[in-house]
Amino acid sequence: MEDLRRLDAILSGDDDSAPASLCVIAGTAGVGKTSLALRWAHQAKRHFPDGQLYVNLRGYDSGEPVSAADLLPRFLASLGLPAAAVPTEVEAAAALYRSLLAQRRMLIVLDNAATIAQVRPLLPGTAHCLTLVTTRGRLSGLAIRDGAYRLTLDTLAEPEAVALLRGVTAGRRTDDAVELAELARLCAHLPLALRIAAERAADRPHMRLDELIADLRDESVLWDALSTGDEEEAEAVRAVFTWSYQALSPDAARMFRLLGLHPGCDFGIGVVAALSGASVRRSRQLLDALVGAHLLEQTAPDRFEFHDLLRAYAHDQAQREETPEACSAVLRRMLDWYLHTADAAQSWLRPAEDHIPMDPLDGDVEPLSFLDYDQAVDWAEREQANFVPVVRAAEKAGLDRYAWQLPAVLWYAKAPSSLTADWLTAGRIGLEAARRLGDRRAEASLLENLGFGCTKINRLAEGLDRHRDALAIRRELRDREGEATSLNALGLVHLRNRDFDLAEARLERAAEVFAELGEDHWQNVAITNRALVRYQAGRLTEAAADLDRVLPAHRRRGDQRSIGNALWLLSAVRLDRGEPDGALCAAQEAVKLALDLRSHVLEGCWLLALGNAQLALGRFGDALVSYHRSANLHRRLGDHSREALGWQGAGDTYRRLDRAAEAADFHRRAAAAHRALADAWNEALALDGLGVALREEDPDQSLRYWAESVRLLAPYDDLRAREKCRDIERRLANPAHDD
Repeated sequence: MEDLRRLDAILSGDDDSAPASLCVIAGTAGVGKTSLALRWAHQAKRHFPDGQLYVNLRGYDSGEPVSAADLLPRFLASLGLPAAAVPTEVEAAAALYRSLLAQRRMLIVLDNAATIAQVRPLLPGTAHCLTLVTTRGRLSGLAIRDGAYRLTLDTLAEPEAVALLRGVTAGRRTDDAVELAELARLCAHLPLALRIAAERAADRPHMRLDELIADLRDESVLWDALSTGDEEEAEAVRAVFTWSYQALSPDAARMFRLLGLHPGCDFGIGVVAALSGASVRRSRQLLDALVGAHLLEQTAPDRFEFHDLLRAYAHDQAQREETPEACSAVLRRMLDWYLHTADAAQSWLRPAEDHIPMDPLDGDVEPLSFLDYDQAVDWAEREQANFVPVVRAAEKAGLDRYAWQLPAVLWYAKAPSSLTADWLTAGRIGLEAARRLGDRRAEASLLENLGFGCTKINRLAEGLDRHRDALAIRRELRDREGEATSLNALGLVHLRNRDFDLAEARLERAAEVFAELGEDHWQNVAITNRALVRYQAGRLTEAAADLDRVLPAHRRRGDQRSIGNALWLLSAVRLDRGEPDGALCAAQEAVKLALDLRSHVLEGCWLLALGNAQLALGRFGDALVSYHRSANLHRRLGDHSREALGWQGAGDTYRRLDRAAEAADFHRRAAAAHRALADAWNEALALDGLGVALREEDPDQSLRYWAESVRLLAPYDDLRAREKCRDIERRLANPAHDD
């Protein structure tokens, strides 16, 4: 094949050109770009002894494309870099990626790129490696700036198109070459269309090909919703899709078009059975038929996805052939499946949380059930990308009950390591739906979850407003348990603002109300949070007393999340009391629980305590691993405050290693991040560390940093703040003193 030869040529510089390190394979949808890239990659393995990297950038899918920021950690891990050592910034990660590839000979395949921004950070920047990029666009900047060799795929030459048709039909029918050539021309020589047409012909071995061709011509005008650019190619795609679709059995055809109503990127067999109303067994048979006809792709056991052109076609057919009432019924069945399956997952992922009341299920819908925690997490991780599209589908259809219930359940049933920012989109949709319905209880619940979500990503003012609004509604409804929950949430936001008196008052009142209601677990949660307030205020004895009270209760209940929260805090208390070995044990147990829970949120937070204990014990290498992993996890999660705490820990560790320049760099980054978040307390601590790191290199600058740190700490009047101020003032008075 000529295109394979041209790819071979770019390795050696044949065709009167220098060897290339970047090749862009461009062409229209369905022309075979991915197939060419993967086929050549397989053939060329011997030229790349250090291996290959592949990713589908999903630049033309209906969902969000894959970004370089998402991908670089995966590529770095594939290159053998420990997760804890992956830099947090895209530029730094890209630089390390290029460094690791500098002495390797590898092939990198970046499939379905839509923009240069997706590609450029992933370029190795070395002549030893070759990068293949497939795209429907031109990406001209890669040729102009990066010297890319451009390979534009035309449709197949007629002999190759005929050979493809013969290859698919071999052993099932024998056809005249002239008729095969005519069929190839009707398919515009597009590989996607050719494969589908050939499969149609192979399934009818006793039907003459000229009859099949006549059918194809008749059906070529039945679909005009899709345009692929070139009109001749568009007509070919329309014709072949219709031709193959109408050859399906009635049940398979109905399954195909109903799948077009699913709003997500891919789907599992459970939701397929729900939206079609068929059994799982029958759904599997019909899905197999669609895969066999090349109308659907199977990506994993019981997971399927469309080519984006086929998704558009399937959706169009559903709109044409199904009544609005039938489409609405399909959507409701799908929403019910997600709602009730998420409710089942919540029972494992957040068992202490109340379930929302839901209507009984339609008899045709069988939600999943889970045997253990890991099964529930597996489901949530597989479906995570579908959650927001499903909520949007409910909103678009005017189904406000689903539009608020789904986000409310998914707050507790989302994947433990998912991004909070992703849920916030669904949460805002849910809040507006609840308000349209006038459902004040639902509105308060979503306000509370939005408040927690905003706080997690450091939008504290918005979080505070959301929790205050939720509290007002719950008092209006005389919902005492809800009121206590809101008071607990408000206490945590006040704590983040270091307003200790108000935080403690809110948490104590929450604990009192929970106690009056007999809610022992939530009372202990509020007391644990009060212990955190007391610890951060420097009142270690009171904090320890609270923990001594609640930790045994959490252990009796077996609530791993609550146990870990108490252990994380216990580690900090022990460390401040001069008990680093005990601090290490508590932090190690907490991190193990986070790993068991598969929660990056908890792992990232509790790794900070582990790093602190390791640093105190002089285990500097271990501490750096803990701090770097914590920073990386928090960056991914969007919690820039705790990301910067990881940098501070790394800075402290490098200072203990007498690597002052690296310590100063990390403290500068931390101080800048805290300043951007208006977090004066942590900015002051980072500036103090920066001053210590620069003490020998630039003593005058150290004095300025320490003075600024004291200024920032001045408004705080708690015991810990006063002690910290005294420490820094001693350094100001005696800069040469070694801590």
